Amino acid sequence: KFPLGNIFSTPGVIQSIPHQEIVDALMRHASGDWGDLDPEDKQANDDALVHGGRIFSVYHDRNGNKFYIITEADRSMTTILLPEEY
Repeated sequence: KFPLGNIFSTPGVIQSIPHQEIVDALMRHASGDWGDLDPEDKQANDDALVHGGRIFSVYHDRNGNKFYIITEADRSMTTILLPEEY
């Protein structure tokens, strides 16, 4: 649905989230599946696809570890990070 730009992962994500789960979440994010967001935040992402703006998704790995994926408004960069690294 949108370009991810350059993709970056923080050290915390690299150490604690299995690689394949990161890849799967990135594919979900890029296809418009925003993960574990409330309806208002999902709508904000849908609006950002049309009008521009940052896109923010929340996922959990199989062990329950929460992580974020954020694509910048200009679509130049996507970052995967843990909540405590935000």
